Amino acid sequence: MTSKISIKVKAVSPLINQIIPMPFYATDGSAAMDLHACCGEPIVIPAGENGKVPTGVAIELPSPDMVALVFPRSGLASKHGISLSNAVGVIDSDYRGEIICLVKNESRNDFVVKPGDRIAQLAFFPIYRITWDLVSELGDSVRGEGGFGSTGIEAVST
Repeated sequence: MTSKISIKVKAVSPLINQIIPMPFYATDGSAAMDLHACCGEPIVIPAGENGKVPTGVAIELPSPDMVALVFPRSGLASKHGISLSNAVGVIDSDYRGEIICLVKNESRNDFVVKPGDRIAQLAFFPIYRITWDLVSELGDSVRGEGGFGSTGIEAVST
């Protein structure tokens, strides 16, 4: 069963709901909402460069127990080499500014972001506030201190 929570959203651009849609879930099974480029004219992200793409919206999360995360779109990455330069954008519960996508063009070609293009996706997650419990030893595990690549690349039979 899917939980539904109401999130306050503010249109910070007059283009929202005129030309640019509010973020929305593309399908009933979508885990994240599409964020659209909110610009009056195309934005060129030169090959190998970074750029900022506004979304025209700001949000208010209901409590510090929630975070909104901005993820790249897999289709843009696989077809055009477009990702987010910060990998995942973190929208903290106390941030009230416009959501800006920090776009990275990893291709050899300039990429043109047109007004309304779906540029990233926004998902919401719970946050756990922790306290540290300083110990001299950690519990054993199968992996132990094995780091990057310690489990190999071949499938492991179960």
